[in-house]
Amino acid sequence: MFRTLSHRTLTGVAALAVSGLALTGCGGGGGEPAALETDEAITLNYTFWGNDDRAGRYTEAIAAFEDEYPNITINETFSDYPSYWEKRQTEAAGGGLPDVMQFDFTYLREYADNGLLLNLEDYFGSGITTDDIDESLLVTGQLDDGTYAIPTGYSAWSVFQNPGLLAEVGVEPYEGGTSWDDYDAYMASVTEAGGGSVWGGTDYTQRIQDLELELRQDGRELFTEEGELNFTQEELVEHWQKGQDNRDDVTIPQSRLEEINPVSGFGSSLTTSEMSWSNFLGGYLGDSGAEEITIVAPPTSAPDVKDLYRKVGLMQAASATTEHPAEAAAFVDFLINSPEVGEIFGATLGIPASSTQLEGANLEGPDKAVQDYLDSISDRLGEAPAAPVSGYGSIEQTFWTLGKSIGLGAITPEDAAKQFFDEAAVTLGN
Repeated sequence: MFRTLSHRTLTGVAALAVSGLALTGCGGGGGEPAALETDEAITLNYTFWGNDDRAGRYTEAIAAFEDEYPNITINETFSDYPSYWEKRQTEAAGGGLPDVMQFDFTYLREYADNGLLLNLEDYFGSGITTDDIDESLLVTGQLDDGTYAIPTGYSAWSVFQNPGLLAEVGVEPYEGGTSWDDYDAYMASVTEAGGGSVWGGTDYTQRIQDLELELRQDGRELFTEEGELNFTQEELVEHWQKGQDNRDDVTIPQSRLEEINPVSGFGSSLTTSEMSWSNFLGGYLGDSGAEEITIVAPPTSAPDVKDLYRKVGLMQAASATTEHPAEAAAFVDFLINSPEVGEIFGATLGIPASSTQLEGANLEGPDKAVQDYLDSISDRLGEAPAAPVSGYGSIEQTFWTLGKSIGLGAITPEDAAKQFFDEAAVTLGN
């Protein structure tokens, strides 16, 4: 279900031709707003995935942008993550993507290679400022012929815990960074103490990120350099079967999760832990109402291996077919560089990639906890994987859907693995 918010209603303004518009001043970075060649009143459509907490922050940020650019109105929509990309696929097929989009590194190659994204390099130095973004982060939005998305922030895979809920059931927190067996034992102890009302966690074998983590601990990536799956069907069966003991009596039943969807078990305070990206902290606090949520390192089978990485998941991109590319570039610049946006979002979109935005963020409380977590895992941070293969988003969703079906008892790990490999072969074209 998509929710739409309109900040202004335009009145008494005739539509004017907009072709050939360009920014005439430098954008963002906390300075004066970029000068546009026209003061024509226009509307930009912007969309993002998230929850009500994120929506409230975007509403505040958009209001600040509209104050700086009185002639530009931003109409925003948002949804949960799966619905978001289903909607984008429909729009892409019809040539109607929003002017500006919150974007995911996962889909960069798929959309850019098909000519769907605006080349933002055309506005570098004349609308978009990139001087305050570390090159190692900026390159994540680049392909051979341009830059098609710019990171808002970065995060890392992590284990979230609810200490208040743990205190209620009388179990000590998971210390983080131990073996997978130790984490399983922690979840089991919580579930036993919870007596059927609180569980220790969620079936982590459903998430392709946990398989990726295990592969990186083995010195591998999800995909080969040729863009093929870098694990076998038999290994995937083993991965999904590994979670069976936990699914039987440790992790929250999938049927219960279906009842509370789209809020997660952790967000509903039904589990005391959940693995996800570190920038989810703000959303988890908003969903659960918990006074405190802590973050620790995920399990590892190889403590000396640099298995974690800085993930630039949240990015900003613009449609190649936007009728207002200059204004879209100005909005992108504002979202990635504005100290005011940094103050509004803190670390909820990840630790800000732009140093000017990071200064404005003045991280405290939960946001500081995210930064402290990333500092604490510095010895486990390795090189990020290459830009995902085209179709990765579909592959990730298939993995998640089949994992949930296993949890519901609708399919066996063997049949699910075969179906996954069959669908992945079609998606990857091999």
